[in-house]
Amino acid sequence: MSTDPWGRVDEDGTVYVRTAEGERAVGSWQAGEPEEALAYYRRKFDELAGQVQLLEQRVRGTDLAPAQAEASIAKLRESVTDAHAVGDLGSLQDRLTALSELVGKRREELRAARDQARTHAREVKERIVAEAERIAEETTHWKSGGERLRQLVEEWKAAERVDRATEATLWKRLSTARTAFAKRRKAYFSSLDQQRDAVRGTKERIVGEAEALAGSTDWNATAAAYRELMREWKAAGRASREVEDELWARFKGAQDQFFQARSAVFAERDASFAANAEVKEALLAEAEKLLPVTDARSARSTLRGILERWEAAGPVPRDQRDRLEGGLRKVDDAVRRAEEAEWKRSNPEARARAQDTVNQLLKSIGQLETRLAKAQAAGRDKDVKEAEEALSARRSWLQEAERTLAEFS
Repeated sequence: MSTDPWGRVDEDGTVYVRTAEGERAVGSWQAGEPEEALAYYRRKFDELAGQVQLLEQRVRGTDLAPAQAEASIAKLRESVTDAHAVGDLGSLQDRLTALSELVGKRREELRAARDQARTHAREVKERIVAEAERIAEETTHWKSGGERLRQLVEEWKAAERVDRATEATLWKRLSTARTAFAKRRKAYFSSLDQQRDAVRGTKERIVGEAEALAGSTDWNATAAAYRELMREWKAAGRASREVEDELWARFKGAQDQFFQARSAVFAERDASFAANAEVKEALLAEAEKLLPVTDARSARSTLRGILERWEAAGPVPRDQRDRLEGGLRKVDDAVRRAEEAEWKRSNPEARARAQDTVNQLLKSIGQLETRLAKAQAAGRDKDVKEAEEALSARRSWLQEAERTLAEFS
């Protein structure tokens, strides 16, 4: 019989391995020396120990999935339990147990990381859904809103998945938001089409009226009518771009036709009025010689004659009309102001009122001077002061009243 710390070979050639549970037969060796049998079964043990070591390296050194690692450990544990080998099989079992605990710890870490990732994914998808619902309810920028919804769907696809029930609920909300946005956008453009159709009808009516006026020669009334049509055009809103451009071209063409014709007529008329303008230039120069007005009656008489000749001269070109009329109006205003001043000076009622004011002030001053003298004689300082202040005011008023009276002299 040959022995080993972890096994022995019996006399009948049976090979045993020692374990914590006792001896276990692992094989039979009939040919050769017992030491050769033990060496053979020790090599079997070394092979198992190598497999355990290799699995330890894989588990500790790689990202081997816990399920795959557990399966490998279980398979190797079974091999160790039933191993036909001689060696410290218990130590291999202990190493496999430690490795299993490590895998279990890693499984928990992965589960925690997965739960955290799912929580984060749920927060991301809830944020995506909330933004989609806000766009569906509030936004009116249809192009950017639709583009943003497409981006949110891509963000959803890129995010981690959460549990099936939550995933389904959130996806349903996202789909509902997209559908609501599409319906609201469709309703808006449908309403917009109706509005544009109404605008088109209004502007077609405006264009029809404009084209009917294009040949008119009632220059003032027709120009006013075109201004009103332009106001209506601006107030009507916008039709679709193609319709808007086509109607505007027609409207502007009719308007240009009228105003070009009017400009041609006015230009011809202005040319015929050039001689009238020369006459009025001379009359304006004659009128301006009346300034400054020194004799209102004579100036009015002279100006009246100028005005008669002015009216007889006839119309002038439009670009000179305001200047000539304005210059003559300034002379007329100056003569009128001189007449008013003259009337004021010669008005007997106004002169009488001015004289009466002077007389009343002289009387009041005389009374105040008497009162002042009495107060001074009696030594009443307060009365003296009051009388002096009243006298000062009355004398100031008297100067102004005498100046007014002198204007009537």
